[in-house]
Amino acid sequence: MEKNETTNSIPRKRPLWPKLLAGLVLLFAALAVGLAFFPWDVLREPVNRYVSEKTGRKFEITRRLDVGLGWRQATVRLDGVEFANPSWARDPYLVKAERAEFEIGLWPLLSSSIVIPRLALSSPTVGLQMESDGRRTWALGKDTSDGGTVPTIGQIQVDSGAVDFLAKHLGVDVHADLNYDSSRGEMPLDYRIKGRYKGQPLTASGRTGNVLQISAAGAPPFPLEIRAAAGQTQLKATGTVARLSDLDGIDARFEIKGQTLGALFPLLGIALPQTSPYMLSGKLDKRGKLWEASGLKGRLGLSDIAGDMRFDQAGKLPHLAGDLRSKVMDMDDLGPLIGLPPTARTAATVEGVAPPPTVTQVKRPGGKVLPTAPLDFERLRAMNADVKYTADRIRNVRDVPLERGSVQVKLAEGVLTLDPLDLGVAGGRLSGAIRIDGSKNPADIRASLDARAMQLARLFPKLETTGNSVGRLDGRINLSGSGSTVANWLGGVSGDVAVISGRGQFGNLLPVFATLVGGDIIKFMLRGDRNVELRCAALAFDVNKGLMTGRTLVVDTTNAVFIATGQANLATEGLDFVVRPEPKSKSILSIRTPLVVSGTFGDPKGGLEVGPLAGRGLAALALGAINPLLALAATIEPGPGEDSDCKGVVAQANKPSAGAAAKGAARAKGAKQP
Repeated sequence: MEKNETTNSIPRKRPLWPKLLAGLVLLFAALAVGLAFFPWDVLREPVNRYVSEKTGRKFEITRRLDVGLGWRQATVRLDGVEFANPSWARDPYLVKAERAEFEIGLWPLLSSSIVIPRLALSSPTVGLQMESDGRRTWALGKDTSDGGTVPTIGQIQVDSGAVDFLAKHLGVDVHADLNYDSSRGEMPLDYRIKGRYKGQPLTASGRTGNVLQISAAGAPPFPLEIRAAAGQTQLKATGTVARLSDLDGIDARFEIKGQTLGALFPLLGIALPQTSPYMLSGKLDKRGKLWEASGLKGRLGLSDIAGDMRFDQAGKLPHLAGDLRSKVMDMDDLGPLIGLPPTARTAATVEGVAPPPTVTQVKRPGGKVLPTAPLDFERLRAMNADVKYTADRIRNVRDVPLERGSVQVKLAEGVLTLDPLDLGVAGGRLSGAIRIDGSKNPADIRASLDARAMQLARLFPKLETTGNSVGRLDGRINLSGSGSTVANWLGGVSGDVAVISGRGQFGNLLPVFATLVGGDIIKFMLRGDRNVELRCAALAFDVNKGLMTGRTLVVDTTNAVFIATGQANLATEGLDFVVRPEPKSKSILSIRTPLVVSGTFGDPKGGLEVGPLAGRGLAALALGAINPLLALAATIEPGPGEDSDCKGVVAQANKPSAGAAAKGAARAKGAKQP
């Protein structure tokens, strides 16, 4: 019993770690209390010297420094701060503010990274500048081109102040004035921007939330309103933005208008064609590198337009895709696509947009009509595209009876193809492909188009006025060459152009005047209209370096055969044709005299060959001196005209001559190939 009592009286050893833990807790508690009450302002001058030495520019906390420490980050409060810009910058200060407060991550500092989840500035003046060599004023090392010294900022709060941003290589030089008023609800921060962007004057104004998301992860998007104008382009938008650093997480409604969609290329990098003045509205979303404009509605000049577009910047070249449709497309709005300015009808169609120069204000030398505006092939190399456009109805067609149209526009590595191109023309179709290789200078341009079942009466409205004109027309255009404008491309093209028509009929009023058969005019006046049968017609040209030479120019009717020879020069826009009518019946008062067509595309001239007409006139005068009735004998047409070989005419028209014309036609057909 005594032994057991002795054993129980020996004290047990307690573990040491609870004492150590308690000691550490007390130590950290004492440290926390010490830091909480630490007079941080005594470090203000050492901090000023340290930051100035590390950055190579003056840094000064002018009045007071205070720090609140946390486990992962610290909150630093500066009462009065001045941080100079590098010597190469335009503005003297990067930041000069009455007060500044920011949170800074502690653990990233171990790897020399500066992470600022939140930055609040009171009445700041901010001077931001970046250069093409990578230098930027907000890099915090002596080497301002070192991206590793650029802080990561999540949110910025500003009550009022001014910000300047200069980036000459990006075409940006703007000044923003900021004003905060809590009575404005969820968007208390008002901003006004003035300056230049991409060489154009820029103004903008709007409101936003008091916290701007620069690159804050997981934070809710902040609201934003903007009204901006750059040159003649105007934008209004309302929505939210998640991050300003890369304009990500955009969800907004917008309205944009301007003189031409082509002006968006220098502003946004989207290579759109030249157009009439436009106005578009819709919904804009951006996620990562993908921009989406959905529910587009608006107008291009006098044409309505709607659809959806997508712009993806993820690849080597950005890619534009979409599907657009017009219920009614006005013919005048097609002019800017080929280098013509808008007409007076379309120039002033969008309210608030100054009308551009119009066709009536532009003088062309020598009365030429083919467009000479340079085609911008640099834009073809700036992006890829795949866009479909459909026009349900085309109006204001005047001399070209277009009724509808659709085209698939594809752009890849500088090569633009319109394939398939499908137009409704005069009750028939004009379809095919156009290929423009903008990677070459001058561009290689090829056009291969086929015409099918066009109605003669609708193609030539003057025929339709006779009331009983029928017949169809088929044809083709195969042209290839190089050029930088529509005019100089056509001035050097080679290939084949053909228009062919089979049997049909039409009122004889027009062919009577065309053949100048006076006896038929009398019969028409006495007996009324009657139908004239068209047996066949073929107008085919070999094209060699811009010179269109008639290969087969024949129109065969029941009244007469018309055979023409001559050329059209696409380079000079000159016309030189002789049309020889061969009436098929005897008629009084006929002057079977060749008709001459000359002049230019813009000012064609027609007349009679003087020699044959003068000969008949002299004969009539001589016979009239003997007996006035004999004067009619000089104008009696014996009717040597015979039916043409329509099969042979059509076969000849369908076969281009050997040489440059055939080679050019073969190259043009390559426009239809992928």
